[in-house]
Amino acid sequence: MDIPRKSAAKKRRVRQIVYLGVAILVAGGITIGVTRLKPAAMSVAKSTVQTSRVVRGEFLREVRGNGTLVPEVVQVVPAQVAGRIVRKLVQPGTVVKPDTILIEMANPDLVQELKDAETKLRAEQSNLKSLSKQLEKQSLDEKVRVAEARTRVADLEAELKKLEMEARSLEDLGRQGLKAKIEVDKARITADSTKERVEAAKNTLQVEQERMSKSDEEIKARLDEKKEEIRQLDDAVKLKQQQVANLKVRAGIEGVLQIVSVEEGQQVTQGQNLARVADPSHLKAELKIEQSQVRDVQPGQAVTIDTRTGPNGKVEGAVSRIDPSVQNGTVTVDVKLPAELPRAARPDLAVDGVILIEKVSDVLYIDRPSVAQEGRRVGMFKLEPDGVSASLVQVELGRNSVRYVEVVSGLKEGDLVITSDTSQFASASRIQLQ
Repeated sequence: MDIPRKSAAKKRRVRQIVYLGVAILVAGGITIGVTRLKPAAMSVAKSTVQTSRVVRGEFLREVRGNGTLVPEVVQVVPAQVAGRIVRKLVQPGTVVKPDTILIEMANPDLVQELKDAETKLRAEQSNLKSLSKQLEKQSLDEKVRVAEARTRVADLEAELKKLEMEARSLEDLGRQGLKAKIEVDKARITADSTKERVEAAKNTLQVEQERMSKSDEEIKARLDEKKEEIRQLDDAVKLKQQQVANLKVRAGIEGVLQIVSVEEGQQVTQGQNLARVADPSHLKAELKIEQSQVRDVQPGQAVTIDTRTGPNGKVEGAVSRIDPSVQNGTVTVDVKLPAELPRAARPDLAVDGVILIEKVSDVLYIDRPSVAQEGRRVGMFKLEPDGVSASLVQVELGRNSVRYVEVVSGLKEGDLVITSDTSQFASASRIQLQ
């Protein structure tokens, strides 16, 4: 019978322990190695991405907007009177003068009112003539009475002089005893009586003169009153004449007829817009700028307007006005343009505009990426020297422009970064271009 040896069993247990320890060490090493491996890079087609190199130089801050050319001078033609549209004489697009008749209207009531006003005016003018003749006769009668009173005074004064001479002569003879006292006294009494008659006649003359003066004032007042009535009637006639003349609607300014907003037979009210005339020789641009970009726009800033009419379709202008209100997320900016514009420029032509906000020297910038947010930190993929691998880096962006954005930190001059939309592989920290 064999007897097991204790030393063999012990050796087997030792070997098992050693094997187990080695296995544990190997497994631990593998785990540590795996955890230290970099994640696999996501593959991206190179043709689907756009890149931009960080450069240093002059940075132009610009704002872009779309808009249209509009006339600076626009005449909205309203109906000056109510009426019915009889004829439209001019079609949109026609060059017109200020007195060009655009539309003919009809209003029989207004025409009748003019006739009534003219009839009343003629009647009052006839009444004025009759009144003038009547008052003229009254004035002549007053003048005759004054003349008669003046003649009466002159005759009495002449007679008084004669009687005074006779009385003084008789008084001299009476003192010499050549005339009886009764004759002398009689002559004196006659002279004194005539003197009183002269004073009475002068008083009468004064009364007649005052009466004539008051009569003249009355005549003037009555004539002025009648003339004022006629003036008012004449004004009423002129007003009606102008209203009737307004039945022929005129352009008002020299330009091009843009719109006729009524149809023949249509009844219109006073003040209703009938047409619009614009002066095409003086145009401005109205640009729609996003409200988030308009805060730095100021009057006087240079603007390049592209009329899209060919190689010579760009013109230089300047900001002239900024609308204080926001409509549909945009702000309207008016741009003053030079008098000479491309031949194809006309009202309502669609244009693009670029407003130069400022020029900044010696800054880092790149082509504006899809994730550009002014003053924010964004994740961007920077290409490694091999030009194939790209790693995600945090980049602080500064001021925006139409094409470029300022780089504040996170990149250096010469770095190449992906600027196209990378949201589809935003979870990756590295990508591989293929």
